[in-house]
Amino acid sequence: MSRALFIGRFQPFHLGHIAAIRFAFTKVNELIIVIGSSQASYEPDNPFTAGERLSMIKDSLNADPTIDCKKTLIIPIPDTNIHSTWTHTVDMLVPQYDAVFTNNAFTGYLFIQRNIRVLEPKLINRVHFSGTEIRRRMLKNIKWTQFVPEQSLRIIEKINGVDRVKKISNSFHHKKI
Repeated sequence: MSRALFIGRFQPFHLGHIAAIRFAFTKVNELIIVIGSSQASYEPDNPFTAGERLSMIKDSLNADPTIDCKKTLIIPIPDTNIHSTWTHTVDMLVPQYDAVFTNNAFTGYLFIQRNIRVLEPKLINRVHFSGTEIRRRMLKNIKWTQFVPEQSLRIIEKINGVDRVKKISNSFHHKKI
């Protein structure tokens, strides 16, 4: 296998993602990191923009001496309203690939339906290395910074990301009432 996709939303990019990327590089020569739901931002589950997520990923990979950034591409890809066409949209926006790394069962299913090999990176400390958990901790003022690379932390601090997560959550909560 020479090239694969690694698909995630990276809300935010955390140490579990770094571990998955290292795992992927034990199987492939090149990795295309797909920022899924790239159109989504300023939402409770998607507080960060595609550009912010791309910066978190790029800066974190550049700082990691174990990852050869010359062998990675980072490509934001929006969702489609028709799930069955999303993988075809991916194909139009990325170079040819041999497999997909994902731990999202539905994403994996969509690629398996097209006879594309799907590999699941081993999840490391999933209790803490989860965007959902990190955002929950941000909301509740529980320590979370140890779960993200220093470069992600810098970007989140620069954009006032914790405050954004809280304001978005409060805004959406009040709309539901």
